Amino acid sequence: MKADWIAPKRTAVLVIDCQVDFGAPDGEMAKRGADMTAPQAALEKAQALVEAARAASVEVVFVRLITNSAAESAVIHEARVRQGEEGPELCLEGTHGAEFIGPQPLPGDIIISKKRYSAFVHTGLAEELHAKGVDTLVLAGLTTECCVASSAWDGFEQDFHVLIAEDACAAYEQDLHRHALKALAASGAVVADTATFINLWKMQ
Repeated sequence: MKADWIAPKRTAVLVIDCQVDFGAPDGEMAKRGADMTAPQAALEKAQALVEAARAASVEVVFVRLITNSAAESAVIHEARVRQGEEGPELCLEGTHGAEFIGPQPLPGDIIISKKRYSAFVHTGLAEELHAKGVDTLVLAGLTTECCVASSAWDGFEQDFHVLIAEDACAAYEQDLHRHALKALAASGAVVADTATFINLWKMQ
């Protein structure tokens, strides 16, 4: 990877779904029995990534899932039933579970609320970033095989270069994390560790 690939003027860091329900020991996924070891480690790396991005004047975007039972589509409701999903909804609007965990947004950061897996579906994010001259995304967050991967695939379709901080994202199962990154890399994503991004931004 070259430094100009992630030059500050062309790059945005997308922090995806770093929220209590997905990554905290008291979040809903933990209550359902998910192993929080990898998500907790990824949150620490995401914090370091965001700090380095800000120091280099790289745009930082916080993406969060917000659900609302009253506004849930019939398809999403039926999908939950088919999967036998029990317990409270994840990241329910106005609850502790929907709050950010790990890196926190600061004034001036873009905050995107979504209702689907991808950061780009019905959010206007692609248009907002392109208007700022951004053509490159560095992705971090939870979980690798779901909302990170979905946002990465959509990023390709929206004419962005996609890079992924592999240790700043995580899945609840290591094989899902590994295979998702392998699939994305095979299709053009650049996968590197957080230290690589930090070191290249220090050179800017």
